[in-house]
Amino acid sequence: MTPNYEPQLQPIDIAELRPTQITVGFLEVTEKRREWRKTAKRHGAEFLGHHMVPVVLGPKERPYLVDHHHLVRALHEEGVAHVLTSIVFDLSHLSKDEFWSVMDHRHWMYPFDAQGLRRSHQDLPRTIAGLVDDPYRSLAGALRRAGGYAKDATPYSEFMWANFLRSRIDAKRIANDINKAVHDVLDLAHGKSASFLPGWCGVTD
Repeated sequence: MTPNYEPQLQPIDIAELRPTQITVGFLEVTEKRREWRKTAKRHGAEFLGHHMVPVVLGPKERPYLVDHHHLVRALHEEGVAHVLTSIVFDLSHLSKDEFWSVMDHRHWMYPFDAQGLRRSHQDLPRTIAGLVDDPYRSLAGALRRAGGYAKDATPYSEFMWANFLRSRIDAKRIANDINKAVHDVLDLAHGKSASFLPGWCGVTD
């Protein structure tokens, strides 16, 4: 997804943002909270000014967040009330059914639960606070940062990696020590069984 974002300089309340996915990785949210705390005192306003979050306007002009769910959830948990937004597209003139059809076909929604099962758009949480944990999304993010695969423009690429890992490592191992879990799956990430995934950087024959 490479839209041309249009800045909307008026801050918006995080509580008004509608998520377009069901889950985030809570361990990844925790890491982003740590990063914010390092920045907040001296450069908080500058950081927020440079991190406008992309939204699509839906029926009744509700703002639907289409990226940066982890960052916005982290800011929310840190007590930040407002963020700046960038409007990807204005679909406020569409009916609800038309709106969700466009969101699905444009890959602006990811209605999969913490078991990797697709759900109805009606199961999307109505607030950022309603996002639930998928530990495999945390593992996928940590794996990318450790060099397990490259950052890729494919929509929801890290969720694709999360689903690949879901049947290959127990969630308890992630909870006990995510760094060890990353170490345990690095070879797997570079192997041929993962070669279909976006950002794969294994060795070919």
